[in-house]
Amino acid sequence: MTGIARRLAEDLERQLPELLSLLERLVNIDSGSYHASGVNAVIDLVAGELMKLGFTVERTPIAGRGDQMTARRALGGGPRLLILGHADTVWPAGTVAEWPFARMDDRITGPGVGDMKGGVISAVFALKCVLARRVQGFGSCTFLLVPDEELGSVQSRQWIEREAGQADICLTLEPCRPGGGVVTGRGAVGAVIVRASGLSAHCAAAPEKGASAVRALAGLVGELEGLSDHARGVSASVGILRGGAARQVVPPDAEMHVDLRAPDAASAEALLQSVRAIVGRPAFDRRVTLSMSGGISRPAFPKRAGTEKLYAAAQKISAELDTPIFEVTSRGGSDGSFAAALGVPTLDGLGPICHDSCSRRETVEIASIVPRAALLGALMTAASD
Repeated sequence: MTGIARRLAEDLERQLPELLSLLERLVNIDSGSYHASGVNAVIDLVAGELMKLGFTVERTPIAGRGDQMTARRALGGGPRLLILGHADTVWPAGTVAEWPFARMDDRITGPGVGDMKGGVISAVFALKCVLARRVQGFGSCTFLLVPDEELGSVQSRQWIEREAGQADICLTLEPCRPGGGVVTGRGAVGAVIVRASGLSAHCAAAPEKGASAVRALAGLVGELEGLSDHARGVSASVGILRGGAARQVVPPDAEMHVDLRAPDAASAEALLQSVRAIVGRPAFDRRVTLSMSGGISRPAFPKRAGTEKLYAAAQKISAELDTPIFEVTSRGGSDGSFAAALGVPTLDGLGPICHDSCSRRETVEIASIVPRAALLGALMTAASD
C-alpha cells in the first residue's frame, strides 16, 4: 500500500519516547537463558503490551527455563503471519547491575539491547501502529517469544516448527546488520558434545592403573578441526575441552564441545558423519570409552522464491523510507531457520541496527529504530501482496 511506510514512521516517531522507556525496562531485567525468573519477567512485560492490542496469550513452562509465550490475534481472511522473537539473552544474572541500559549520544547500550530486546519491542510498536491504522494485510498474527533461543532453542524447536507449519509468512526479529543488512539465508549449525570415560589413578603411586580421558579427547582436537574447509563455509571448532579433578590424578572423565557450521543441509550431514566416524574409532587406550550427543541443532535456511519476494517488498519499502537495505547470508543460526527449512517465506534481521552483538560493546543506533520498525510494520501490511 503506497505511503503506508511513511505514515507508520510518523506514528512511530511520535511514540519513540514511550518505546525507549519500555525498552529500558526490558534491558534492565537480567534474562540470561538460565535465569528463568528473569526471562519470565521479560515475557510478562511483552505479553501485557500484546494483550492491550487484543492478543490472547498462552504460556507453557519448560523445565529449567522461562515460559514459551504464544500470542494470537485473528483478523479475518488473509495470510497467516508468524513473528519470531526471544526473551533470553547470553548474559547471566547480575549483569544489569554492572552494565545497565544507557544512552550514549546517538546509541543505546545494555545487555540484550539489540539481541534482541530492541527487536521485540519494535515489533510490539509496529503492530500497535498497523492495527491502529486498520491497514493490516494479514488475516491472523501469531507472536512467539522463545525462552531458550541463545541455547539453540533445543526445548522449543518442536513448538516453533509446529507454529511455523501453520504460517504463510515468518518475520524474525534478530538485529539488523550495520548498514542495513537483513538476512535472507543462513547455514546449518551443529552442536556436539563428546564425552570420555577412563580410569583414575594416582600419578605417582600407580599411574599404569589409570586411563586418561583428557588424553583421549585432546588427541581428537586437531583431527576434528581439520574437517574445516572455510572456503566452502564448513567449519568444526572445539570450543570447550575440560576434564580431571586434581593435578596428581589421572583424569577419569572429560568432555569436549564442538561447534559445527555448514552452508547447506547436505554439507552439514556430511560434516556430522565425519565427526561420528572420528569419535567412533577405538581410543588410544581400550579402557577409555567415548560417547557423543547432539547433532545439527539448526537446519540450513535456504533462500527460496517466497523469501525473495519478501525481500523485494522490503527493498521497495526501504526506498520509500529512504533507509538502506542489503541482503546477508549468515553462518549463524536463528529460530527463523526452523521456519525457512519448512519452506515458509522468511525474512530475518528485522530489528534495529545493532553493533557488536553479544559483547559488552553491544549498541543500537537510535536513528534506526523508527525506520526499521516502520519497515517491519509495512511488511506486515504487504503480506497479502
